[in-house]
Amino acid sequence: MNLSAETLHFIEEHRHDDVRTLALQGKKYPGVDMALAVTQISGRQIAEQKIPSWYALSGLLYPRHLSMEQCSSELMAKYKAHLLEGESFADLTGGFGIDCAFISRRFKYADYVERQDELCALAAHNFPLLGLEHVRIHNMDGVDYLHNMSHVDCLFLDPARRDGHGGKTVAISDCEPDIGVLESLLVEKADKVMVKLSPMLDLSLALKELKTVSEVHIVSVGNECKELLLVLQKSPISSDVFIHCELSTHIGESQHYVFTQKQERLSPCPLAGQVETYLYEPNASILKAGAFRSLTQAYPVRKLHVNSHLYTSSSFVADFPGRKFKVESVTGFGKKELKAFLQDMGKANLTVRNFPSSVAELRKRLKLKEGGEDYIFATTLSDEQKVLIRGRKVNSSHSL
Repeated sequence: MNLSAETLHFIEEHRHDDVRTLALQGKKYPGVDMALAVTQISGRQIAEQKIPSWYALSGLLYPRHLSMEQCSSELMAKYKAHLLEGESFADLTGGFGIDCAFISRRFKYADYVERQDELCALAAHNFPLLGLEHVRIHNMDGVDYLHNMSHVDCLFLDPARRDGHGGKTVAISDCEPDIGVLESLLVEKADKVMVKLSPMLDLSLALKELKTVSEVHIVSVGNECKELLLVLQKSPISSDVFIHCELSTHIGESQHYVFTQKQERLSPCPLAGQVETYLYEPNASILKAGAFRSLTQAYPVRKLHVNSHLYTSSSFVADFPGRKFKVESVTGFGKKELKAFLQDMGKANLTVRNFPSSVAELRKRLKLKEGGEDYIFATTLSDEQKVLIRGRKVNSSHSL
């Protein structure tokens, strides 16, 4: 990828401009490769938020918009990197190289494998600028490379969805390459294999299909599930799978919750007879992991219903891994009590848990607009009563 001096100057001059407007101005700048310039400006603008340490480094080149949107963020790449270390490492699905760049720093030898010529060319240009001269670049299919490679300490794969439509991916076999087919070869070729999967994938199905999973890492940022990571090992240390829930906020705070499938299966699940002073909604990582019973053993809370996935307590539990609310009122669906409950409330944030109506249906029925400081949870209690719970959000430093 060759950029003329004029194109490089244009990119620097217009680095903060709207790329859609720039794309229409090619005739004004005949000496500028406008398509290439727009790609680089757009890439840098995305990198400013997504990969800040790369954004700060001049001279790096960026791929087309789709690759930038699909690549890992710096935060997620750093999380993966802290889980892996050793002498030798290979990334079989290199892409733009974010994961490879951060993980490879933990290894003496590293291999980046990618079948797209353009992405390999970008890696060859960028890696030396990032101080990654030890990473060898292989322009070939990752599965072909896997069959012929030497044994390494760690392997990394980020399989793509086959349908390409962004729909819900519910099985390992919906991804390319198919980890289920390759599993035995992967754990033969590496002591540890990390697989990044779509957060939409059905975790329970994946754990049934794969036989060598030793760890699961579910990472969320701002209560949005970002990544699902499986660690495979031929001879895992434990016969039970450890599931790690990593909860990060946009302001840099983090919280961890770890449990095993056996703990979840054997945990009693105390149910609340009524809604108490505080209400808790587990973080997206916890919900994805299915840690519904074990939460009641790790924290002094009780569940509203075995299927509701909402919890309550009389005293405030500051370190509960999720959103916390001070309960203001609870109502059934009698006309008078519902009218009193909704009095002077023109808008609220609605959530449905184990309830027969959708949010849209309920909002129409209650005649409430979205937003405001009030939160309403429509749910079912342990005696099967359908209720609405009104609360105000509180933070971990909530004063009792």
